[in-house]
Amino acid sequence: MTVHFIGAGPGARDLLTVRAQRLIATCPVCMYAGALVPKEVLADAAPNAKLIDTSTLTLDEIVEEIVAAHQRHEDVARLHSGDLSIFSAVGEQMRRLDALGIPWDVTPGVPAFAAAAAALRRELTLPGIAQTVILTRHASSATPMPAGEELEALAAHRCTLVLHLAVQAIEELAEVLLPHYGGDCPVAVVAKASWPDELLLRGTLATIVPAVAEAGVRRTAVIIVGPALRFEGFCDSHLYSPQRQRGEAPKPHRADTEPEGAEVGPEHGEVRPRRAEAGHQRPQSRPGRAPNAGRGPR
Repeated sequence: MTVHFIGAGPGARDLLTVRAQRLIATCPVCMYAGALVPKEVLADAAPNAKLIDTSTLTLDEIVEEIVAAHQRHEDVARLHSGDLSIFSAVGEQMRRLDALGIPWDVTPGVPAFAAAAAALRRELTLPGIAQTVILTRHASSATPMPAGEELEALAAHRCTLVLHLAVQAIEELAEVLLPHYGGDCPVAVVAKASWPDELLLRGTLATIVPAVAEAGVRRTAVIIVGPALRFEGFCDSHLYSPQRQRGEAPKPHRADTEPEGAEVGPEHGEVRPRRAEAGHQRPQSRPGRAPNAGRGPR
């Protein structure tokens, strides 16, 4: 029995990975957050699979369901929206399962910020404009931000900034960001990226607050801030430059890298004298076998 933590992607069923679809189809138990994972994502689940909406459950209750599946020897597909590497709240579940000795693994998914960038048709890192992306969230009262990760400190970098779980505080955020980015800095708010009712709001730090209020966006949205959204004034990447050397660099010849009359040993690249016996041949090791495997003491 294994608990499969699965990144369910931003919402669209066809953005699930092939592995995620296979696990959903084969696991007898599927656990998902109903407020964030659309039911269409569960369309591949087996007809007799037990579907558990965890949006109303506590951590203890979620673990109880997993323990019950473990006792029945039933695999669990544990779905979380987006990708599991950021703001997924899987860490505490993994910790509980480790303490209980219940096996688990991880299947990555398409993160919400990537789906938002795709909806905007924008690259978040442009040569000469922005080469750093900061993924963060609003410092809500539920879980305070660690020291040094305050929004003011992050905004000082003026790189591409992606804010999760923050749209309900857009007015407060804009006030913090304005001194660092300026009122004309482009901002985008993408609500329900890849969902049928996806909503894109574009503006600047000076105009985005009333636009969000008018649209009534309060959750399931990503905020992206930074000059890269302007999509102008950047140079061509060196990746495709005619000045870039292409092809694999030639490997140095042994004679160019080793002292004459010496050979490189198997451990740590040490150099040792070659054997001088006439007619001596080193035995060939079989593939996948250590040079001394199977030899007894001499």
